Amino acid sequence: MNLETAYNICLQITRDHYENFPVASFLIPAALRKHIAAIYAFARTADDFADEMQDREKLLDWREQLHSCTESKTENPIFLALADTIEQYEIPIKWLDDLLTAFLLDLDKNRFTSMSELESYCRFSANPVGRLVLWLFGYHSEDLLIYADQITTGLQLTNFWQDISIDLKKDRIYIPTDLIEKYNLSEKDILMQQSSPDFGKMMGELIQQTAGYYEKGLPLTERVSGRLKWELKFTLAGGKEILRKTEKYRQDLLIWRPALTRWDWIRLATQNIF
Repeated sequence: MNLETAYNICLQITRDHYENFPVASFLIPAALRKHIAAIYAFARTADDFADEMQDREKLLDWREQLHSCTESKTENPIFLALADTIEQYEIPIKWLDDLLTAFLLDLDKNRFTSMSELESYCRFSANPVGRLVLWLFGYHSEDLLIYADQITTGLQLTNFWQDISIDLKKDRIYIPTDLIEKYNLSEKDILMQQSSPDFGKMMGELIQQTAGYYEKGLPLTERVSGRLKWELKFTLAGGKEILRKTEKYRQDLLIWRPALTRWDWIRLATQNIF
């Protein structure tokens, strides 16, 4: 296995899951795409271990390979490419390890008591992604990384509200239980997909809180330049548009997943890039 082949395998994994990987767009400079693909392939495979296989041992072995890939030779193409990326950009391995912590949590945790607990989960599942992208582009300042945390937390929460009907089939509820109780609802109501005006009000509060994360992270778009600036603006616009649709259809989120159409993406690209 040579390095070029290893990167090509990672790029293929990325292309196969392109719809779930907006930061791999044409706005990313060609020189960076293979490095982002190596990180994505690492995370995508770990996610499959957790979500599809529910295999703790494979995840723990993946963690061991992560921590050894830069010190010993590996024949695994993902870790061969990832080790090269880590070394070239001096990437903090902690952020990659944090992603694995999130996948391990997914095996044990399918309920959250409060928004604070959900935010804590996002620190492992979402925030490392934004930090890694900024780092690859050469932005290492802590204040910029914190802005990225706000955006990625907003994107993660948006995805949770968008996917409520999908996650219920996996017995996962990301709506904080204290908020369910606040609106005189029950877990049974959620699992039975019984909507009500109170459910709509509860989702309205969650969506408003989520929009606040986007606003807190917005200054990042003015602190970076070049293609990353437009990539961030495009990603933010997509997140906000999905959040707008969850707001519009919040009464139906228990049974239906709102999504952006091809024309939505074209409109957002026209408004935010061209």
